[in-house]
Amino acid sequence: MRNMSAAAARRTALAAQGFGARRPARVTRRSVLGVLDRTQLLQLDSVSAVVRAHYAPVFSRIGAYDRTLLDQAAWSDGVRRPRALVEYWAHEAALIPVEDWPLMRWRMSQYQHGRWSGMRKVVERNPTLGKDIVDVITEVGAATAGEVERHLELDKPRPKGSWWNLSDTKMICEQLFAAGSLSVAERVGFARHYDLTERVIPAEVLARTVSEQDAVRELVRRAAIAHGIGTETDLRDYYRLHRTQTEPAIADLVDAGELIPVAVEGWDKPGFLRAGAPTPRRVEGAALLCPFDPLIFFRARTERIFDFHYRIEIYTPERKRVHGYYVFPFLLDGELVGRVDVRAERSTGRLRVPGAFAEPGYDTLATAHALTGALREMADWLELDEVVIGDRGNLAPLL
Repeated sequence: MRNMSAAAARRTALAAQGFGARRPARVTRRSVLGVLDRTQLLQLDSVSAVVRAHYAPVFSRIGAYDRTLLDQAAWSDGVRRPRALVEYWAHEAALIPVEDWPLMRWRMSQYQHGRWSGMRKVVERNPTLGKDIVDVITEVGAATAGEVERHLELDKPRPKGSWWNLSDTKMICEQLFAAGSLSVAERVGFARHYDLTERVIPAEVLARTVSEQDAVRELVRRAAIAHGIGTETDLRDYYRLHRTQTEPAIADLVDAGELIPVAVEGWDKPGFLRAGAPTPRRVEGAALLCPFDPLIFFRARTERIFDFHYRIEIYTPERKRVHGYYVFPFLLDGELVGRVDVRAERSTGRLRVPGAFAEPGYDTLATAHALTGALREMADWLELDEVVIGDRGNLAPLL
C-alpha cells in the first residue's frame, strides 16, 4: 500500500473536480459539459436563495457562463444538438450524462413500486392511475403532474401530514419516473415535464442492458474519477450505493489496476487512488461552493479532507443557526478558508451577504480581498448591481 500525505490527497481531490485548471477564454456548451466529465453528475435542488444548485458548480469551476447552455444540454433535444444530460436519482436527484442512464436500470427495478413506503401506499390505493397517466402523456406529450391531473379531471387528494403536500397524481408521476417508465423532457420554472422515457432517451442508449454488477463497478469507477482519491464510503456515497455493492466493485478495480490502495496521513480508513489521477504541486484560485457542490456534498469527506465541519442550516430555526440560511464555503488556493451566507435579491439588484466567517487563521485582508473578488464575480454572473455586506462574522468588517 502506498503512503500519501494529507496535503497531496487534498490537491488530488481538488484537481479531480476541476479546480486549479485554467478557465476557458470563451465558455461554450463543450466547456459546460467538460465540467460533467470531471464531476460526473450535478445535484438538483429546489432552493433558489442564490441560484439553483445545478448551476453553481459549473460557475465555481469555469466562471461566468450562460445558464441556457446547461438548460439546453439537459432539457432540449435536436438533430444538431442532441440531449446530453438527463435526470435521475444518482446522488440525489441529479443530472447525469445520457449515456449513463442504463447504469441505473438496477435501481429502477428496485423502485418499481416507488422510492419509499408512502409512495407505495399511493400506488396501492390508485391501482390504475399509473396507466391513466401514461395514456395521457402518450397522447398529449410532455406534461407536468398538474397538467396531467387536469386532463384526467381529478380532484387532488393529498395525504395528511405530507411535508410537500403532493397530490396522488404527482406522487405516481414520481413513482413512474423512479421506475424508469417516465423521464423528464424539460423543466419550466423548475417544474418537471414528464414524458415517455423512449421519447427522452435515445433508442441506442435505451437498448443497452447492463447487469447490476457491471453497472455498479462502472459507477464506482466514475465516482473514483470524480474523487481522484477517496475511501470506500466516499465512493459509495457518490451514487448512493450500498457497501455490499461497492466492496466487490473496488476489489475488481484494484485487481484491474484502476484503483491503487493508499494510506493517507491522518485518514482513519484506507484510501483508493484512481490510477493516473494528477496530484498538482499547488491548486490556486478562489471559488464559492454551493451547499450541494459535488466537492463537499458528502460532509464526512469534507471534514476528512479539509478539516472543515460543515452542515447546511436551511431547516434549522433561524434563532439556532450558527452561520446562516444558505452558506457557501469559500475555497482559496486549495483550502476551505471561510463560509459566506449569501442571498440574491433580484427585485433590488443586490447580492446580500448577511454573514461572512473566516476559519481560524484566515481572518486576514488577503482572505477578504479574494472573497470580495469572488462575490463581485458572482454578482456580475447573476446580473446583480450591488454586493451588500452585513455585520455577522469575523470577515464582515474586513469586507
